[in-house]
Amino acid sequence: MILYITVAAATVLIACAVNNQPVLQPYKVTRQQLCNRVCMLTVFTGLFALSACRLNVGNDYAKYVEFMHLVNCDAYVPTEAGFNLLVRLVYGLSGFENYLLVFAIYAFVTLLFFLLAAYEQSDDFPLTFFLFMALGYYFQTFSTVRYYLALAIAFYSMKLVLRRQWGRFLLLTLAGSLFHRSLLVVIPLYFLASLPWKKWQLAIGALFCTTFLFFQDFYLQVVVYLYPTYEETEYLEGGTSAVNILRCLAVLGMALLVLRLQKGERQAAGEDLPRGAAAGEREDRRFWFYFYLNLGALALYVFCSFLPIISRIGYYLTISHIVFLPMLLGQIRSVRLKKLFRLGIIAAAILYFAVYMSRAGDDGTLILPYKTFFFHDMVNILSDVN
Repeated sequence: MILYITVAAATVLIACAVNNQPVLQPYKVTRQQLCNRVCMLTVFTGLFALSACRLNVGNDYAKYVEFMHLVNCDAYVPTEAGFNLLVRLVYGLSGFENYLLVFAIYAFVTLLFFLLAAYEQSDDFPLTFFLFMALGYYFQTFSTVRYYLALAIAFYSMKLVLRRQWGRFLLLTLAGSLFHRSLLVVIPLYFLASLPWKKWQLAIGALFCTTFLFFQDFYLQVVVYLYPTYEETEYLEGGTSAVNILRCLAVLGMALLVLRLQKGERQAAGEDLPRGAAAGEREDRRFWFYFYLNLGALALYVFCSFLPIISRIGYYLTISHIVFLPMLLGQIRSVRLKKLFRLGIIAAAILYFAVYMSRAGDDGTLILPYKTFFFHDMVNILSDVN
């Protein structure tokens, strides 16, 4: 645990020197740009090294080693074609079952997408990176490596949605789905979140959400059709998280408060307000995109808790928290109020990190104790026992 806390603290401190909106000068690399490159490379290298050097760290590390062995033996595995192809390629070029290199490649690509997305999309990179570490996203990449690669791609693809680059968005999503098919859900979800919803449309959407309460068997059959390996397994038990619901409510509450403050400030200044929204906010595509992502996540957690692994679908939406919160802070004009909200966000994230670390050795996480291939050997997998 001391290692994780040290790495988190050190990388956050380095990230504080990054300004992802530097003043540019033509034909010249500024001091801030050079600082950004050095700091980003240092952060990436530190996080990548910790992830790539681990051995049997993560809830399903041994399970993935087993899958890779079966892929190499041309046996059936429930993993996607991209994962299987990567394993065959790495094992074939290495001449042995080099699962360490497979995990390293996943760590490299996952971190690359996460950090690029944070740098390019955040209004405050140091705060976004702090939330990325404190909310456990980095440490969760040690487990469910296929899913967190997909989550990183989804996070990166948000900028394509905001730019209306639908072709690139579809190509990137389809490519990512070759490593985890659940990524396909972001195609309709991100599209819906990008629409300019009206109140009566939201009311119809709320009525539709109630159908999940009355037709659970039908929706479960749809899930089993899409994921036949879930049938008659513990994955169909469903379940949701009160913490995720509270997070969505807190973020949405802050967003509505920011809108109200902006509306009051413009009214006090005598500015005209467009019907149905605070001035300018209806045109702010990014604000409403993040807002509807979180509103959709809240609906999923409340109405669809019976669906298997609903939290994974929700994470595709709530990953926006780490860029939405800095954006909201930037729109608060009151210096005192901005500091108050910033302190509240940081305190809540630190509390979350403390609770997460206290459970880091439990089943479902298992990132403690940290082991590295430099000093430890891999345990026997199922195929070795049999």
